[in-house]
Amino acid sequence: MYQIQTLNKISPVGLAQLGENYQIADTVENPDAILVRSAVMHEMEFGDNLLAIARAGAGVNNIPLDRAAENGIVVFNTPGANANGVKELALAGMLLASRDIVGGINWVQTVKDDENVAKLVEKGKSKFAGTEIKGKKLGIIGLGAIGGPLGNAAINLGMEVYGCDPYISVEAAWNLSRAIHHVNTREEIFKNCDIISVHTPLVKNPDPNVATEKMINAETIAMMKDGVIILNFARDLLVDDDAMEAALKSGKVRKYVTDFPNAKTAGMEGVIAIPHLGASTEEAEDNCAAMAAKQLADYLENGNIKNSVNFPNAEMNAVGKKICILHKNVPSVIASLTTAISNTGANIENMVNASRKDYAYTMIDVTGGVSDDVIESLKKIDDVIRVRAIG
Repeated sequence: MYQIQTLNKISPVGLAQLGENYQIADTVENPDAILVRSAVMHEMEFGDNLLAIARAGAGVNNIPLDRAAENGIVVFNTPGANANGVKELALAGMLLASRDIVGGINWVQTVKDDENVAKLVEKGKSKFAGTEIKGKKLGIIGLGAIGGPLGNAAINLGMEVYGCDPYISVEAAWNLSRAIHHVNTREEIFKNCDIISVHTPLVKNPDPNVATEKMINAETIAMMKDGVIILNFARDLLVDDDAMEAALKSGKVRKYVTDFPNAKTAGMEGVIAIPHLGASTEEAEDNCAAMAAKQLADYLENGNIKNSVNFPNAEMNAVGKKICILHKNVPSVIASLTTAISNTGANIENMVNASRKDYAYTMIDVTGGVSDDVIESLKKIDDVIRVRAIG
């Protein structure tokens, strides 16, 4: 029976993915795994039984990834599970910024008690006239789970779409509309597009061609068309707030739509600040919880890792007993593991090894019997962090 602790309210759709072999509660003292959404775990003590943490969402800044890796705790997230919710909100952001819908709605509230409100509306509506998005050039930086579908949807709305993503996966590329113009540099988007939407992770790097931190800054804004609209439904720090404030005041940027309000942008004129609603849909919460639970169960029951953020992904079907070893990514470990198993007379049928920066994961399919002594000897090998036998 696996003990699962929930640190937030997790969608029942997700919990339903876990069967009778799971006991789920928010008060488990020494759980085998944790399901979490937004609860901050940096000060949390981890018990010896804890094998995995599954985050029902994409961001994992609430989880101490390095400390988890050092203790052999695999951390999962759910990339793409909330992508449609974010895509739809980005489409709404384009419309809100192109047409002064927010300004118009707020103005109606100032005259709603006037008996002549209908006449006032007809007289005052011209102040909130905007532009249509059809025929406009949309530039998307990052064509992954959100940016790609956003581009496809914009094509269907009659927009001309340009996309830039040097790291696009084969799967994402196959799913892109042929009508999307693929460009090689962000500068091409900055210089040519009427609306720019950013959908990249936050990358800090001294090379400006690689870094995404504050990639929307005074220098890049200067390249853009006058009256450009900028959408940020990815990460707060992709945009330099000071540069954005100056650009809005000068009229260089027409509107800035952000899903990450902060002390500066929340009250900044020309900003449409949305309270981080990208993934706040019933469907997204269900999808994230279901994906997190499935990944957690596959690791606990089968040792397979998919969508980990601190260990490499690896999967294997075994005919015998599967030995799963989390270890440091150093050359001597694999030889020591295979030697220790071979010395017992057991036969290694298959082996999978994968690495991610400082850490690695090895799964060994063994026939011929694996005693507790073998497992204990594997645990004693230098740079081995955790050993489990499954099957």
